[in-house]
Amino acid sequence: MKLLLDTSCWLWMTAEPERLSRRARTLVESTTHELFLSAASAWEIAIKHGIGKLELPSAPDEFVPAQLRETGVHSLPIRHTHALRVASLPGHHRDPFDRLLVAQALEEELSILSADRVFDRYGVKRVW
Repeated sequence: MKLLLDTSCWLWMTAEPERLSRRARTLVESTTHELFLSAASAWEIAIKHGIGKLELPSAPDEFVPAQLRETGVHSLPIRHTHALRVASLPGHHRDPFDRLLVAQALEEELSILSADRVFDRYGVKRVW
């Protein structure tokens, strides 16, 4: 299974795996699944760290790449098709990061690993 990790799940995976559901922990610990972190999540992490809403053990430009290497999670770049797909999404909520994750999941045929049920409203497959 190919899984796009939402930002919170990726952060929990790296620092607080006990916050993941049992199924989510099993999925991220398995070597049979491909895990992806969107560049949108890196952007969200950088913004939240910069405004003091997210503490990290090191600066985002050090922390994110190091954790990607350590966990074996693949980076998912933002393509024009992803950004443009956002325009066709229904307005279920306004979070630009989540909306971009939905667009990426739909464009790349990925499931989203997230505790947030709002993803269900977009018709993307969410696992938790």
